Amino acid sequence: MSQGIESASVVPVESAGNALDELLRRGAQRLLAQAIEAEVEGWIADRTACRDGQGHQQVVRNGYLPQRTILTGVGSVEVHQPRVRDRRPVGQAERFTSKILPPYLRKTKSVEELIPWLYLKGISTGDFSEALQALLGPEAPGLSATTITRLKAVWEADYKAWSHRSLTDRRYVYLWADGVYFNVRLEEPGNDRQCILVLIGATAEGRKELVAIADGYRESEQSWKELLLDVKKRGLKLAPKLAVGDGALGFWAALRKVWPETREQRCWVHKTSNVLNKMPKGLQGKAKAMLHDIWMAATRVDAHAAFDLFVETFQAKYPKATACLVQDREALLAFYDFPAEHWVHLRTTNPIESSFATVRLRTDKTKGSGSRIACLTMVFKLVQSASRRWRVLNGSELIPDVIQGVVFTDGLKQRAA
Repeated sequence: MSQGIESASVVPVESAGNALDELLRRGAQRLLAQAIEAEVEGWIADRTACRDGQGHQQVVRNGYLPQRTILTGVGSVEVHQPRVRDRRPVGQAERFTSKILPPYLRKTKSVEELIPWLYLKGISTGDFSEALQALLGPEAPGLSATTITRLKAVWEADYKAWSHRSLTDRRYVYLWADGVYFNVRLEEPGNDRQCILVLIGATAEGRKELVAIADGYRESEQSWKELLLDVKKRGLKLAPKLAVGDGALGFWAALRKVWPETREQRCWVHKTSNVLNKMPKGLQGKAKAMLHDIWMAATRVDAHAAFDLFVETFQAKYPKATACLVQDREALLAFYDFPAEHWVHLRTTNPIESSFATVRLRTDKTKGSGSRIACLTMVFKLVQSASRRWRVLNGSELIPDVIQGVVFTDGLKQRAA
Protein backbone atom coordinates (compact mmCIF):
# COMPACT_ATOMS: atom_id res chain seq x y z
CA MET A 1 0.00 0.00 0.00
CA SER A 2 2.76 2.41 0.93
CA GLN A 3 4.66 1.49 -2.24
CA GLY A 4 1.63 2.36 -4.35
CA ILE A 5 1.24 5.70 -2.67
CA GLU A 6 4.95 6.44 -3.00
CA SER A 7 5.07 5.55 -6.70
CA ALA A 8 1.93 7.55 -7.46
CA SER A 9 3.32 10.67 -5.83
CA VAL A 10 6.52 10.68 -7.87
CA VAL A 11 5.39 12.87 -10.80
CA PRO A 12 7.87 15.21 -12.47
CA VAL A 13 6.90 18.80 -11.78
CA GLU A 14 7.44 19.79 -15.40
CA SER A 15 5.16 17.00 -16.66
CA ALA A 16 2.45 17.94 -14.18
CA GLY A 17 2.70 21.58 -15.22
CA ASN A 18 2.48 20.70 -18.91
CA ALA A 19 -0.53 18.49 -18.27
CA LEU A 20 -2.29 21.28 -16.39
CA ASP A 21 -1.52 23.78 -19.16
CA GLU A 22 -2.92 21.40 -21.74
CA LEU A 23 -6.04 20.84 -19.63
CA LEU A 24 -6.61 24.58 -19.34
CA ARG A 25 -6.14 25.09 -23.08
CA ARG A 26 -8.58 22.31 -23.93
CA GLY A 27 -11.11 23.70 -21.47
CA ALA A 28 -10.78 27.18 -22.92
CA GLN A 29 -11.11 25.81 -26.45
CA ARG A 30 -14.23 23.83 -25.55
CA LEU A 31 -15.89 26.79 -23.78
CA LEU A 32 -15.06 29.13 -26.66
CA ALA A 33 -16.50 26.69 -29.18
CA GLN A 34 -19.70 26.33 -27.14
CA ALA A 35 -20.07 30.09 -26.79
CA ILE A 36 -19.63 30.70 -30.53
CA GLU A 37 -22.03 27.87 -31.42
CA ALA A 38 -24.64 29.40 -29.10
CA GLU A 39 -24.06 32.85 -30.61
CA VAL A 40 -24.53 31.52 -34.16
CA GLU A 41 -27.63 29.51 -33.25
CA GLY A 42 -29.16 32.56 -31.55
CA TRP A 43 -28.44 34.79 -34.54
CA ILE A 44 -30.06 32.30 -36.92
CA ALA A 45 -33.02 31.71 -34.59
CA ASP A 46 -33.81 35.44 -34.61
CA ARG A 47 -34.20 35.17 -38.40
CA THR A 48 -36.26 31.99 -38.72
CA ALA A 49 -39.10 34.05 -40.19
CA CYS A 50 -36.93 34.87 -43.20
CA ARG A 51 -38.20 32.34 -45.79
CA ASP A 52 -38.55 32.19 -49.56
CA GLY A 53 -41.70 31.53 -51.56
CA GLN A 54 -41.40 27.78 -51.00
CA GLY A 55 -41.08 28.24 -47.23
CA HIS A 56 -37.39 27.42 -47.13
CA GLN A 57 -35.36 29.17 -44.45
CA GLN A 58 -33.09 31.81 -45.93
CA VAL A 59 -30.57 32.17 -43.09
CA VAL A 60 -28.79 28.87 -42.41
CA ARG A 61 -25.50 27.35 -41.31
CA ASN A 62 -23.04 26.56 -44.05
CA GLY A 63 -20.14 24.52 -42.71
CA TYR A 64 -17.17 26.13 -40.97
CA LEU A 65 -14.70 28.90 -41.60
CA PRO A 66 -11.01 27.99 -41.87
CA GLN A 67 -9.51 27.12 -38.51
CA ARG A 68 -7.42 29.84 -36.86
CA THR A 69 -5.32 30.19 -33.73
CA ILE A 70 -6.03 32.74 -31.00
CA LEU A 71 -3.34 33.60 -28.47
CA THR A 72 -4.90 33.76 -25.00
CA GLY A 73 -3.71 33.99 -21.42
CA VAL A 74 -3.59 30.18 -21.25
CA GLY A 75 -1.67 29.81 -24.50
CA SER A 76 -2.73 29.13 -28.10
CA VAL A 77 -6.34 28.03 -28.64
CA GLU A 78 -7.60 26.60 -31.94
CA VAL A 79 -10.92 28.02 -33.12
CA HIS A 80 -13.31 26.44 -35.62
CA GLN A 81 -16.09 28.98 -36.21
CA PRO A 82 -19.39 28.03 -37.94
CA ARG A 83 -20.14 29.77 -41.24
CA VAL A 84 -23.52 31.45 -41.75
CA ARG A 85 -25.16 31.86 -45.15
CA ASP A 86 -27.88 34.43 -45.84
CA ARG A 87 -29.65 33.60 -49.15
CA ARG A 88 -31.86 36.68 -49.21
CA PRO A 89 -31.51 39.16 -52.10
CA VAL A 90 -28.80 41.80 -52.11
CA GLY A 91 -29.90 44.68 -49.89
CA GLN A 92 -31.74 42.36 -47.50
CA ALA A 93 -29.01 39.87 -46.73
CA GLU A 94 -27.00 40.39 -43.52
CA ARG A 95 -23.47 39.36 -42.70
CA PHE A 96 -22.93 37.55 -39.43
CA THR A 97 -20.05 38.97 -37.38
CA SER A 98 -19.25 37.32 -34.07
CA LYS A 99 -19.07 39.68 -31.09
CA ILE A 100 -17.15 37.03 -29.18
CA LEU A 101 -14.59 36.46 -31.92
CA PRO A 102 -14.07 39.44 -34.28
CA PRO A 103 -12.85 38.46 -37.78
CA TYR A 104 -9.25 39.58 -37.42
CA LEU A 105 -8.64 38.83 -33.76
CA ARG A 106 -5.36 37.01 -33.19
CA LYS A 107 -4.61 37.92 -29.58
CA THR A 108 -6.99 38.45 -26.66
CA LYS A 109 -6.93 41.74 -24.75
CA SER A 110 -5.51 40.00 -21.69
CA VAL A 111 -2.39 39.14 -23.69
CA GLU A 112 -1.98 42.64 -25.11
CA GLU A 113 -2.31 44.08 -21.62
CA LEU A 114 0.73 42.07 -20.53
CA ILE A 115 2.93 44.23 -22.72
CA PRO A 116 2.60 47.57 -20.88
CA TRP A 117 2.98 45.77 -17.54
CA LEU A 118 6.20 44.12 -18.69
CA TYR A 119 7.53 47.39 -20.08
CA LEU A 120 7.02 49.16 -16.76
CA LYS A 121 8.75 46.26 -15.05
CA GLY A 122 11.87 46.97 -17.10
CA ILE A 123 11.56 44.45 -19.97
CA SER A 124 13.13 45.81 -23.17
CA THR A 125 11.51 45.39 -26.59
CA GLY A 126 13.99 42.73 -27.65
CA ASP A 127 13.24 40.63 -24.57
CA PHE A 128 9.43 40.65 -24.92
CA SER A 129 9.25 37.46 -26.95
CA GLU A 130 11.26 35.52 -24.36
CA ALA A 131 9.25 36.95 -21.47
CA LEU A 132 5.89 36.25 -23.11
CA GLN A 133 6.91 32.75 -24.18
CA ALA A 134 7.78 32.02 -20.54
CA LEU A 135 4.26 33.12 -19.58
CA LEU A 136 2.29 31.72 -22.51
CA GLY A 137 4.39 28.84 -23.79
CA PRO A 138 7.14 28.47 -26.42
CA GLU A 139 4.67 28.29 -29.30
CA ALA A 140 3.18 31.76 -28.71
CA PRO A 141 2.92 33.24 -32.22
CA GLY A 142 2.91 36.85 -33.40
CA LEU A 143 4.89 38.35 -30.53
CA SER A 144 8.22 39.14 -32.13
CA ALA A 145 10.16 42.29 -31.36
CA THR A 146 8.79 43.78 -34.61
CA THR A 147 5.22 43.09 -33.52
CA ILE A 148 5.82 44.66 -30.12
CA THR A 149 7.35 47.74 -31.74
CA ARG A 150 4.34 48.04 -34.05
CA LEU A 151 1.90 47.73 -31.14
CA LYS A 152 3.75 50.38 -29.17
CA ALA A 153 3.58 52.73 -32.17
CA VAL A 154 -0.19 52.25 -32.43
CA TRP A 155 -0.64 52.86 -28.70
CA GLU A 156 1.56 55.96 -28.88
CA ALA A 157 -0.72 57.39 -31.58
CA ASP A 158 -3.76 56.54 -29.43
CA TYR A 159 -2.25 58.32 -26.43
CA LYS A 160 -1.37 61.44 -28.43
CA ALA A 161 -4.88 61.64 -29.88
CA TRP A 162 -6.43 61.10 -26.45
CA SER A 163 -4.22 63.72 -24.77
CA HIS A 164 -5.40 66.34 -27.27
CA ARG A 165 -9.10 65.43 -27.24
CA SER A 166 -11.71 68.12 -26.60
CA LEU A 167 -13.22 68.33 -23.10
CA THR A 168 -15.91 70.88 -23.91
CA ASP A 169 -18.70 68.39 -23.22
CA ARG A 170 -17.24 67.12 -19.93
CA ARG A 171 -18.06 68.14 -16.37
CA TYR A 172 -16.19 66.65 -13.43
CA VAL A 173 -17.71 67.11 -10.00
CA TYR A 174 -14.80 65.55 -8.11
CA LEU A 175 -11.15 65.30 -9.07
CA TRP A 176 -8.46 62.95 -7.75
CA ALA A 177 -4.84 63.90 -8.33
CA ASP A 178 -1.55 62.13 -7.63
CA GLY A 179 2.01 61.83 -8.86
CA VAL A 180 3.03 58.25 -9.63
CA TYR A 181 6.64 57.06 -9.75
CA PHE A 182 7.62 54.02 -11.83
CA ASN A 183 10.69 51.85 -12.07
CA VAL A 184 11.47 53.37 -15.45
CA ARG A 185 14.34 55.85 -15.67
CA LEU A 186 13.62 58.18 -18.57
CA GLU A 187 16.40 58.45 -21.12
CA GLU A 188 16.74 62.24 -21.08
CA PRO A 189 19.60 63.49 -18.84
CA GLY A 190 18.55 64.89 -15.48
CA ASN A 191 15.11 63.22 -15.50
CA ASP A 192 15.78 60.90 -12.58
CA ARG A 193 13.20 62.75 -10.50
CA GLN A 194 10.53 62.61 -13.15
CA CYS A 195 7.09 61.29 -12.22
CA ILE A 196 3.77 60.77 -13.98
CA LEU A 197 0.96 63.17 -13.01
CA VAL A 198 -2.49 61.58 -13.07
CA LEU A 199 -5.94 63.17 -12.90
CA ILE A 200 -9.15 61.14 -12.53
CA GLY A 201 -12.56 62.80 -12.45
CA ALA A 202 -16.12 61.86 -11.46
CA THR A 203 -18.72 62.80 -14.07
CA ALA A 204 -22.19 64.18 -13.40
CA GLU A 205 -23.45 60.59 -13.74
CA GLY A 206 -21.04 59.35 -11.05
CA ARG A 207 -18.66 57.52 -13.38
CA LYS A 208 -14.91 57.77 -12.88
CA GLU A 209 -12.90 58.79 -15.92
CA LEU A 210 -9.25 59.31 -16.66
CA VAL A 211 -8.91 63.04 -17.32
CA ALA A 212 -5.21 63.55 -17.98
CA ILE A 213 -1.76 61.96 -17.80
CA ALA A 214 1.46 63.94 -18.14
CA ASP A 215 5.04 63.81 -16.93
CA GLY A 216 6.23 66.32 -14.38
CA TYR A 217 9.27 67.25 -12.36
CA ARG A 218 8.82 65.86 -8.84
CA GLU A 219 5.16 66.97 -8.67
CA SER A 220 6.19 70.64 -8.85
CA GLU A 221 3.70 73.51 -8.90
CA GLN A 222 4.76 74.41 -12.44
CA SER A 223 4.20 70.87 -13.72
CA TRP A 224 0.73 70.65 -12.16
CA LYS A 225 -0.16 74.13 -13.35
CA GLU A 226 0.76 73.25 -16.92
CA LEU A 227 -1.41 70.14 -16.74
CA LEU A 228 -4.43 71.93 -15.24
CA LEU A 229 -4.18 74.81 -17.70
CA ASP A 230 -3.98 72.35 -20.60
CA VAL A 231 -7.13 70.59 -19.39
CA LYS A 232 -8.88 73.95 -19.03
CA LYS A 233 -7.74 75.09 -22.49
CA ARG A 234 -9.21 71.94 -24.04
CA GLY A 235 -12.66 72.89 -22.79
CA LEU A 236 -13.00 71.93 -19.12
CA LYS A 237 -14.27 75.34 -18.05
CA LEU A 238 -16.32 74.46 -14.95
CA ALA A 239 -14.25 73.93 -11.81
CA PRO A 240 -14.65 70.67 -9.88
CA LYS A 241 -16.48 71.02 -6.57
CA LEU A 242 -13.80 69.10 -4.67
CA ALA A 243 -10.27 67.90 -5.39
CA VAL A 244 -8.67 65.01 -3.52
CA GLY A 245 -4.90 64.55 -3.22
CA ASP A 246 -1.99 64.05 -0.88
CA GLY A 247 -0.05 66.84 0.78
CA ALA A 248 2.19 67.62 -2.21
CA LEU A 249 2.25 71.41 -2.19
CA GLY A 250 2.75 71.63 -5.95
CA PHE A 251 -0.73 70.41 -6.84
CA TRP A 252 -2.57 72.57 -4.30
CA ALA A 253 -0.66 75.72 -5.20
CA ALA A 254 -1.46 75.14 -8.87
CA LEU A 255 -5.11 74.32 -8.17
CA ARG A 256 -5.63 77.59 -6.26
CA LYS A 257 -4.38 79.54 -9.27
CA VAL A 258 -6.35 77.65 -11.93
CA TRP A 259 -9.56 76.82 -10.01
CA PRO A 260 -9.52 78.84 -6.77
CA GLU A 261 -13.17 77.97 -6.03
CA THR A 262 -12.49 74.20 -5.83
CA ARG A 263 -12.55 72.81 -2.29
CA GLU A 264 -9.55 70.80 -1.05
CA GLN A 265 -9.65 67.36 0.57
CA ARG A 266 -6.42 65.79 1.80
CA CYS A 267 -6.04 62.04 1.36
CA TRP A 268 -6.34 60.26 4.71
CA VAL A 269 -4.23 57.30 3.56
CA HIS A 270 -1.27 59.55 2.77
CA LYS A 271 -1.77 61.64 5.89
CA THR A 272 -1.94 58.58 8.14
CA SER A 273 1.29 57.26 6.67
CA ASN A 274 3.02 60.62 7.07
CA VAL A 275 1.97 60.97 10.72
CA LEU A 276 2.88 57.40 11.66
CA ASN A 277 6.32 57.76 10.08
CA LYS A 278 7.08 60.39 12.72
CA MET A 279 6.25 58.05 15.61
CA PRO A 280 7.95 54.95 17.09
CA LYS A 281 6.73 51.61 15.74
CA GLY A 282 5.54 50.54 19.16
CA LEU A 283 2.91 53.30 19.20
CA GLN A 284 1.86 53.17 15.57
CA GLY A 285 -0.94 50.65 16.13
CA LYS A 286 -2.59 52.81 18.79
CA ALA A 287 -2.02 56.01 16.83
CA LYS A 288 -3.46 54.51 13.67
CA ALA A 289 -6.62 53.46 15.51
CA MET A 290 -7.05 56.99 16.89
CA LEU A 291 -6.59 58.49 13.42
CA HIS A 292 -9.18 56.05 12.14
CA ASP A 293 -11.61 57.38 14.76
CA ILE A 294 -11.25 60.88 13.30
CA TRP A 295 -12.15 60.21 9.67
CA MET A 296 -14.75 57.58 10.55
CA ALA A 297 -16.63 59.89 12.93
CA ALA A 298 -20.31 60.34 12.06
CA THR A 299 -20.24 64.13 12.39
CA ARG A 300 -17.75 66.95 12.05
CA VAL A 301 -18.13 67.71 15.79
CA ASP A 302 -17.20 64.14 16.68
CA ALA A 303 -14.29 64.27 14.23
CA HIS A 304 -12.93 67.44 15.86
CA ALA A 305 -13.24 65.81 19.29
CA ALA A 306 -11.26 62.76 18.11
CA PHE A 307 -8.79 65.12 16.43
CA ASP A 308 -8.22 67.04 19.65
CA LEU A 309 -7.80 63.82 21.61
CA PHE A 310 -5.05 62.64 19.27
CA VAL A 311 -3.21 65.96 19.56
CA GLU A 312 -3.50 66.07 23.35
CA THR A 313 -2.31 62.47 23.64
CA PHE A 314 0.82 62.76 21.50
CA GLN A 315 1.78 66.43 21.25
CA ALA A 316 4.17 66.53 24.19
CA LYS A 317 6.35 63.63 23.07
CA TYR A 318 5.79 63.64 19.31
CA PRO A 319 5.25 67.26 18.25
CA LYS A 320 6.31 66.61 14.64
CA ALA A 321 3.61 63.96 14.24
CA THR A 322 0.85 66.16 15.64
CA ALA A 323 2.05 69.20 13.68
CA CYS A 324 1.86 67.13 10.48
CA LEU A 325 -1.77 66.37 11.29
CA VAL A 326 -2.83 69.80 12.53
CA GLN A 327 -1.51 71.72 9.52
CA ASP A 328 -4.19 70.16 7.27
CA ARG A 329 -7.02 70.00 9.79
CA GLU A 330 -9.72 71.72 7.72
CA ALA A 331 -8.69 70.10 4.44
CA LEU A 332 -8.82 66.66 6.06
CA LEU A 333 -12.43 67.20 7.12
CA ALA A 334 -13.83 68.87 3.99
CA PHE A 335 -15.72 65.71 3.02
CA TYR A 336 -18.30 66.37 5.77
CA ASP A 337 -19.82 69.06 3.51
CA PHE A 338 -20.63 66.49 0.83
CA PRO A 339 -23.11 63.57 0.68
CA ALA A 340 -22.32 60.82 3.19
CA GLU A 341 -22.68 58.27 0.38
CA HIS A 342 -19.67 59.88 -1.31
CA TRP A 343 -17.38 59.89 1.72
CA VAL A 344 -15.84 56.50 0.98
CA HIS A 345 -14.69 57.88 -2.38
CA LEU A 346 -13.59 61.32 -1.17
CA ARG A 347 -11.40 60.51 1.81
CA THR A 348 -8.58 58.99 -0.26
CA THR A 349 -6.93 58.99 -3.68
CA ASN A 350 -7.75 55.28 -3.95
CA PRO A 351 -8.99 55.47 -7.57
CA ILE A 352 -5.39 56.27 -8.54
CA GLU A 353 -3.63 54.25 -5.85
CA SER A 354 -5.44 51.00 -6.65
CA SER A 355 -4.87 51.35 -10.38
CA PHE A 356 -1.09 51.58 -9.94
CA ALA A 357 -0.61 49.49 -6.81
CA THR A 358 1.56 46.84 -8.42
CA VAL A 359 3.84 49.17 -10.38
CA ARG A 360 4.14 52.17 -8.12
CA LEU A 361 7.64 52.58 -6.77
CA ARG A 362 8.71 55.68 -4.83
CA THR A 363 12.35 54.92 -4.10
CA ASP A 364 14.31 52.34 -6.12
CA LYS A 365 14.65 52.64 -9.89
CA THR A 366 15.87 50.12 -12.42
CA LYS A 367 19.09 50.58 -14.38
CA GLY A 368 17.16 50.37 -17.63
CA SER A 369 15.88 53.46 -19.39
CA GLY A 370 12.93 54.30 -21.58
CA SER A 371 11.68 57.20 -23.60
CA ARG A 372 9.33 59.78 -22.13
CA ILE A 373 6.56 59.07 -24.63
CA ALA A 374 6.91 55.30 -24.25
CA CYS A 375 6.44 55.50 -20.49
CA LEU A 376 3.44 57.84 -20.83
CA THR A 377 1.92 55.54 -23.43
CA MET A 378 2.27 52.47 -21.24
CA VAL A 379 0.77 54.25 -18.25
CA PHE A 380 -2.13 55.31 -20.47
CA LYS A 381 -2.72 51.71 -21.54
CA LEU A 382 -2.59 50.48 -17.95
CA VAL A 383 -5.19 52.98 -16.80
CA GLN A 384 -7.40 52.18 -19.77
CA SER A 385 -7.32 48.55 -18.68
CA ALA A 386 -7.97 49.40 -15.01
CA SER A 387 -10.81 51.80 -15.82
CA ARG A 388 -13.03 48.96 -16.98
CA ARG A 389 -13.20 47.83 -13.37
CA TRP A 390 -14.00 51.25 -11.88
CA ARG A 391 -17.43 51.34 -10.32
CA VAL A 392 -19.97 54.13 -10.24
CA LEU A 393 -19.89 56.34 -7.13
CA ASN A 394 -22.22 55.40 -4.30
CA GLY A 395 -25.17 57.77 -4.16
CA SER A 396 -24.60 59.00 -7.70
CA GLU A 397 -28.18 60.31 -7.74
CA LEU A 398 -27.05 63.03 -5.30
CA ILE A 399 -24.43 64.47 -7.66
CA PRO A 400 -26.91 66.92 -9.31
CA ASP A 401 -27.50 68.38 -5.82
CA VAL A 402 -23.75 68.86 -5.38
CA ILE A 403 -23.55 70.59 -8.77
CA GLN A 404 -26.42 72.91 -7.87
CA GLY A 405 -24.76 73.90 -4.61
CA VAL A 406 -27.21 72.22 -2.24
CA VAL A 407 -25.92 72.40 1.33
CA PHE A 408 -24.91 69.16 3.03
CA THR A 409 -24.16 69.11 6.75
CA ASP A 410 -22.41 66.04 8.12
CA GLY A 411 -23.26 64.33 4.87
CA LEU A 412 -26.99 65.01 5.08
CA LYS A 413 -28.90 67.17 2.62
CA GLN A 414 -30.33 70.30 4.20
CA ARG A 415 -33.80 71.42 3.21
CA ALA A 416 -34.28 74.97 2.01
CA ALA A 417 -35.86 77.25 4.61
